[in-house]
Amino acid sequence: MAPGRHKPVTETVDTLDELPGWARPLLEEERVAHLGLIDDRGFPRVLPVTFAVVEAAAWSAVDDKPKQHAGDLARVRWLRARPASALTVDRYDDDWRRLAWVQIVGTSAVVDVVDNERVIEALIARYAQYRERPPRGPLLRLEPRHIVCWRAAALQGSRNDGPTPAPTSAGDGST
Repeated sequence: MAPGRHKPVTETVDTLDELPGWARPLLEEERVAHLGLIDDRGFPRVLPVTFAVVEAAAWSAVDDKPKQHAGDLARVRWLRARPASALTVDRYDDDWRRLAWVQIVGTSAVVDVVDNERVIEALIARYAQYRERPPRGPLLRLEPRHIVCWRAAALQGSRNDGPTPAPTSAGDGST
């Protein structure tokens, strides 16, 4: 590998508790995730969603954002029919050494908001809009089968610890 180049790191774990040290902050800091699922015609779809990690699952909610159709949303219908899904949370940066993503692959369930107060509280804590209008649901719970974590640059210390490299400023001699 050329001098100054960093080797990317990919890790696969089974649970959210096993995430590498840099991956948990990525899930906590990034505000948008992308839900991958299969539509009624068998085609892959990717939708931006709000999310929170609560206990051993990733959660999203049907909320009051404008929708094209009233009634059962397409993503809810699709997940009920084909629950295999993935949630990707990523960080893009013009300094490609800072690129990173976490992808939770598993099975989604459509659940009622009743008896899931901790999930609603976690979503409200992440999104100011939910403080005024809490999601009425349903909720989408993604139970991980495995989690793939990737970052562009390996760090000097342990492969599991620490943040990705800090951005460099123009004119500092870095490339």
